[in-house]
Amino acid sequence: MKKSAQMMRLTAVAAAIGLALAGCSAPNDEAQESGGMTTETAASESAHDGDRSDRAGMKHEDSGSDEESGGHEGMNNMDGGAPPKGIEKAADPKFEIGDDVVLTADHMPGMKNAPAKVTGAFDTTAYEISYTPTDGGEPVKNHKWVVHEELENPGQAPLKEGTEITVNADHMPGLKGAKATIDSSTDETVYMVDVNGKDMSMTNHKWMVESEMKPAK
Repeated sequence: MKKSAQMMRLTAVAAAIGLALAGCSAPNDEAQESGGMTTETAASESAHDGDRSDRAGMKHEDSGSDEESGGHEGMNNMDGGAPPKGIEKAADPKFEIGDDVVLTADHMPGMKNAPAKVTGAFDTTAYEISYTPTDGGEPVKNHKWVVHEELENPGQAPLKEGTEITVNADHMPGLKGAKATIDSSTDETVYMVDVNGKDMSMTNHKWMVESEMKPAK
């Protein structure tokens, strides 16, 4: 009987200890499970944040690219192409092909004071014009320059101020086929140049007139 009673007490104590341990472990298990859910949720949120950051970065890069892709003929690495048919080479130009010069005009950003090399010199009439681009762009006033040989059926040079003409040149987006008005003209020697400035780089840029260039030192 004594042994039986002792065994019953031991069993009861063991059961009590088991319940106590179970009671202690349950909150920890819940905390761990809750903690696991919290970690998973945090990881998910982090992933979403990363996606949002990536999308924001892509938009920023696109915006920068759009800003860098620009609309004027002064875009970097542009090639102005060959001179128009029928234009005459200059008989006695101040600047010869291959001469290094400095540009003094500011037709476009980065042009003024940019170094350049002469690639062509011609005797013709150059016109300053105002026109409406054929690509839907805003009207352009006092554009310099187009030459007589780049006009559609222009007749005898020089054309008078106010003359309405159609432009066949394609120096700029929307210029070819545009209706234009002559603002002024000059019979100075006109030049094609390769521009190698810090903010502007292009080959066979059309056009510079003689008074817009100076010898490189």
